Amino acid sequence: MIEPLLIDKSKKGRLAYCYPSLDLPRSFDQELAHLPSHLQREGSARLPEVSELDVVRHFTQLSRMVHGVDNGMYPLGSCTMKYNPKLGEEIARMAQFTEIHPLQDISTVQGCLSVMYNLLEDLSSITGMSWGSLQPCAGSHGEYTGLKMIRSYFLKKGDVGRTKVLIPVSAHGTNPASAAVNGFDVVEIASNRKGLVDLADLKSKLSDEVAALMLTNPNTLGLFEEDILAISEAVHEAGALLYYDGANLNAIMGKARPGDMGFDVLHLNLHKTFSTPHGGGGPGSGPVMVNDLLRPFLPKPDIDLREGGYVFDWDRPDSIGKVSLFWGNFLVFLRAYVYILRMGSEGLRAAANHAVLNANYLAKKLAPYYEIPHTGGIMHEFVISVKNYKE
Repeated sequence: MIEPLLIDKSKKGRLAYCYPSLDLPRSFDQELAHLPSHLQREGSARLPEVSELDVVRHFTQLSRMVHGVDNGMYPLGSCTMKYNPKLGEEIARMAQFTEIHPLQDISTVQGCLSVMYNLLEDLSSITGMSWGSLQPCAGSHGEYTGLKMIRSYFLKKGDVGRTKVLIPVSAHGTNPASAAVNGFDVVEIASNRKGLVDLADLKSKLSDEVAALMLTNPNTLGLFEEDILAISEAVHEAGALLYYDGANLNAIMGKARPGDMGFDVLHLNLHKTFSTPHGGGGPGSGPVMVNDLLRPFLPKPDIDLREGGYVFDWDRPDSIGKVSLFWGNFLVFLRAYVYILRMGSEGLRAAANHAVLNANYLAKKLAPYYEIPHTGGIMHEFVISVKNYKE
């Protein structure tokens, strides 16, 4: 049954709440004088006139019509967390965090700055990178930011001929899109029979025109790139940089670090790995993390801890500038920080172990019915083929 709109339930004169009159009456004539007459409302706004019971029943009925993580399997991408612990939601609703403004004096929000600073420290430790920025508001936004830093790095060096970004055929679709938005030409890298990067094809396409290789590890087929150290060496020998798409960090968190593999810059998806809302569940966040080479190019302001407390550092001459309004989506940072603290290093490692175990269990169960093209070293996800059913 379709639930009617509240406006369709409206009955003239029906009330839910009566708000007190303003004790400081004021006239808006002066303000309205600046508005064109066609933008000025001549009558009262047509708002629903309903009782409290109408409202309660309306939204309760809507909740019963919606499928979500609290009442069933949630059909998100295989690399994304399916459940966000309620503790993070509870803390993110605390008035100490919601009743603040991004432009108030930083001396009054030292606790919030400490959350952001400590989260960056934790993410740096988890990924093996030097530092980062929380400004990007989505994974794709983090990709854009990381590639923009790579572009600025080569421009600073005067190496203006590096106009290409190498991307495996198995990459996420946002990778070539982010490269193109930054003005790079995209060159595809083939996969070998194992579903991994074809090292010979990669080496044949490396040149002084290549700025970076974008890589997800494990890749989109759920396979760990076993030649990652050789890939890193080849890319850096060609003078290019290595970009890590953090979409699949769930599989290796607490067990291996992108920084140790030789990656120069990466983005994280807090909704995929660190228990923050996804899609319609709320705003996103895609922090970008870098090594020392790219640290000067991070978005500004940076967050720094000095003798007097936490401060915003705007004195960053090589920075690519701001990439979002204010400082990013703070309540998303808060949820991620709560999750990291609650899990600890052992808990994060256990989450990765369970992700890999679950995927391999499911692959074993489905193997009698579907073709699984790549079975060597399944990590947190895998791909099945229905080719035999089609035939």
